[in-house]
Amino acid sequence: MNTLLGFVLRVLLLLAGLVFAASLAIAFVLLVALWIVRSAWARLTGQRAAPFVMRVDPRGGFNSVMKRAPLAGRGTRAPGAADDVTDVEVKPPS
Repeated sequence: MNTLLGFVLRVLLLLAGLVFAASLAIAFVLLVALWIVRSAWARLTGQRAAPFVMRVDPRGGFNSVMKRAPLAGRGTRAPGAADDVTDVEVKPPS
């Protein structure tokens, strides 16, 4: 019974994966079709076909985090810093 349940579970997971892959493929095909229609319309009307572009500034994310960050390292201590930390002495090899 255990092997039958495992087999059925594997088949269901395989089918779910295939449905997910098919949905991604359909979405990709629809986007490509939309791109082709847009490009063809631009050629017919004599306009330039501007590409789909999402501009990302890598510094933007860093700057937004740094604006919200506490002033760590400027004389303040991080929250939860321990006062009773001592150095560990190295034992000589025996």
